[in-house]
Amino acid sequence: MNALFCSITLAALSLAGSAAGAAAIAVQVTDNSGKPLADVVVSAAPDGNAAVPQTLKAAEIEQRGLKFLPLVSVIQTGSKISFPNFDKVKHHIYSFSPAKKFDQKLYSGVAAAPQVFDKAGTVVLGCNIHDGMVAYIRVVDTPFFARTDAAGVARIELPAAGKYTLSSWHFNMAGAAAEQSLAVKAEGATAASVRLALKAPAADAAAP
Repeated sequence: MNALFCSITLAALSLAGSAAGAAAIAVQVTDNSGKPLADVVVSAAPDGNAAVPQTLKAAEIEQRGLKFLPLVSVIQTGSKISFPNFDKVKHHIYSFSPAKKFDQKLYSGVAAAPQVFDKAGTVVLGCNIHDGMVAYIRVVDTPFFARTDAAGVARIELPAAGKYTLSSWHFNMAGAAAEQSLAVKAEGATAASVRLALKAPAADAAAP
């Protein structure tokens, strides 16, 4: 058993065993080759027409070192995100995504007003001044979500046992978000394994 497999297994077992007595989903996500996949947004929605609470939590995406931090964010529909600029240069951030179109012209500091994301979907951020700046926001219609860590592991806390649809999304995946149905037990964490097919790396235009 190699060290990588051991570390993945131990991380998954740690998540599955923590918070015993609470309903949860412990997710392990890998790519096509079985390598752990970080920054995957996993979310759970109860099957049927069960209502979900609207637990709106404000988020923040920093502009620092000519990067958006974090690269991937996940929020519930209706939540706000602030975009403070900690760089010494001004940024002009925007999104042309159908889920949220906006344009915040050149600014620095924290003067820009937060944006409300009121439609589920994927939002891609860019900067008109610095083409290399990019970030992704996944807006979901449920408050039950998480993002995988470097080991490809995430835990979703749930209010009760029952049947849920688990959705997994990565900004470089091929196709739509992957979904699977899970019967979540009342105590401990229900384990789920997800393998996502990623797009092939883009060809380097500068290569000979």
